[in-house]
Amino acid sequence: MIIFKTQEEIDFMAQGGKILAHVLDMVVLAVKPGVGTQELNDLAEKLISEKGGYPAFKGYKISPDDTPYPSTLCTSINDEVVHAPAVPDRILKEGDIIGLDIGVEYQGMFTDMARTVAVGEINDKAKKLLQVTQDALAKGIKQFKEGNTLADIGKAIQDYAEGHGYSMIRELVGHGVGKAVHEDPRVPNYFTEEAKKIKIKKGMTIAIEPMVNIGDWPLKVLADDWTYATKDGSLSAQFEHTVALDHDGNSIIITK
Repeated sequence: MIIFKTQEEIDFMAQGGKILAHVLDMVVLAVKPGVGTQELNDLAEKLISEKGGYPAFKGYKISPDDTPYPSTLCTSINDEVVHAPAVPDRILKEGDIIGLDIGVEYQGMFTDMARTVAVGEINDKAKKLLQVTQDALAKGIKQFKEGNTLADIGKAIQDYAEGHGYSMIRELVGHGVGKAVHEDPRVPNYFTEEAKKIKIKKGMTIAIEPMVNIGDWPLKVLADDWTYATKDGSLSAQFEHTVALDHDGNSIIITK
């Protein structure tokens, strides 16, 4: 069931989104060769706490019997797509790309965002992947308006990314967000008939998050039982924003 938010709840999400955007900006500035993912995680956790928020991912469980997610920040490197925990022995190297995915709870409301960035100097192939994925997110956000459907978002993202020769991941999608870090509806980054049934309405709050591969789209789960990586070992990038359609009908990027 889709949970439509009141204007007050959207306003609280916007406050949390500003905090989250600031935290991610600071983490991105700390990315460089020789830095460990645990260092980035600790910085993110410290900054969230200083702003009066709570990490949305740390301790997260899909169901009560699951192992809780171990870190505040997801730190997915190169062929890793999403959900790689931050751990002490992972050190960034020149030429890597790293996907930084983070969520915050503020005043009881959740926001979620992600960005993939370069570690030092990266090759042109990786630069193009990052730019196309970021642009694909912008294309999707433009379709987030009253009267459209979620299929319009997915089609815009898919057409743009596949038009550059990349593949769209099918196994993972965007999602509703607000009262919880993951809510209905599913927000595919590609066209589906099912998504055509879901109209964008006032009070809707979702996370749009293109995940784009240089190679083919099938994934595998690594030994930590959290990290999704490309089966063919190709580079992958992710960009994400939380967006809301407020009660005046304005489309708002919450996490900026």
